Amino acid sequence: MKKAKKIIPLPFPFYFWTVTALAMAGVLDSIYLSISHYRVYTDIAYESFCAISRSINCDTVSQSPYSIFLGIPVPVWGIIGYSFFMLFLPFAWSRKAQKQRIWPVLFFISLAFSIYSVILAYISTFYIHSYCMMCIVSFGINFLLLYYTWIIRKRFDKLNIVKGIKLDIAFLWQKKKKTAFFLLSFLCIIICLVIYFPSYWNFTPPVLSKSIPSGITDKGYPWIGAENPKLLIMEFTDYQCFQCKKMHFFLRKLVENNYDKIRLIHRHFPMDHKYNPIVKEPFHVGSGAMALFAEYAQTQGKFWEMNDVLFAIAGSIKYIITYIRIIYGHLDYVKTLFLMKSHQAHKDLFFKIGYEWILCKAINCVCTDLFYKFFVSPRACPPGGHSPLFLPSRQK
Repeated sequence: MKKAKKIIPLPFPFYFWTVTALAMAGVLDSIYLSISHYRVYTDIAYESFCAISRSINCDTVSQSPYSIFLGIPVPVWGIIGYSFFMLFLPFAWSRKAQKQRIWPVLFFISLAFSIYSVILAYISTFYIHSYCMMCIVSFGINFLLLYYTWIIRKRFDKLNIVKGIKLDIAFLWQKKKKTAFFLLSFLCIIICLVIYFPSYWNFTPPVLSKSIPSGITDKGYPWIGAENPKLLIMEFTDYQCFQCKKMHFFLRKLVENNYDKIRLIHRHFPMDHKYNPIVKEPFHVGSGAMALFAEYAQTQGKFWEMNDVLFAIAGSIKYIITYIRIIYGHLDYVKTLFLMKSHQAHKDLFFKIGYEWILCKAINCVCTDLFYKFFVSPRACPPGGHSPLFLPSRQK
């Protein structure tokens, strides 16, 4: 029987600096994703380089509610996690560590990173239905960190993992002043971030003011802004479309600052296959029902209040009913639920959407929002396109 060939490990600095480089790459990747996340919500003309399609789109992932965890964007947590990992590397490099200490701790930190990567990949697959390339890069970094922390233990430390952890704790306890300083400082930073981190992802519409005129057009469409406008903006919108929401609030602020010059006219264009004849597969399911809520609110003279609520709550029927009670007081909201199930109401909304699409085709227009149409590109739009603004298409 042949003896197992003895493996001669590479010099320790090779492993150490590889792990350090991976952790640094994780920090840089997280910084990029954090900046991208911020710009997705605050920069009207921004599109990341990896917004390639519906299935490969970093912006779609950033737009999802899963990109926020405990009031902090997930990529910011990435910066925190990799920085925490790197705090232990100087201890592992010291001579007293003898190439053995701290690596069991780093192995478990890497294991936690890897498990979190699997969870995020699962969410992207089954809930967001889109992948972020730079997130996938971070997943790879996490698994490589797991591999290298394991291989370092395999090469330089023959003790089992439990005993290794105990020795790591004892090793850190010997340097308790330095360890306590780093850990407490890090904990304080996390607490401050959780408490004070600005929630820039929460779009807040301007407060509805009686000084800003509003009304209904001759064709029955709600408007807000100038009574005798110099500029007329007509938006076609879907209450579950992120870009529609982003552009709508931008336009509302524009109207608020120029309410004697600009008028904004709202028209529904839900990308819900049950209501929209051009959408052939499930997409933005429920946005048609939300449009019905807005239609009913219009009959009660509360369209813009309901409009702001619908954009804010992104389609949760439970919260819609709660806000109906708040807005209308003791109004019997059962009427609204009845309207949702009304065949005639569905038919009317379906007709409106069909009419808008025919009109759009007749004058050679596309229904994409201003953001994608004039600043970026429409390649990340769903079938049929987003539609916050009704604008002439540019000739290619």
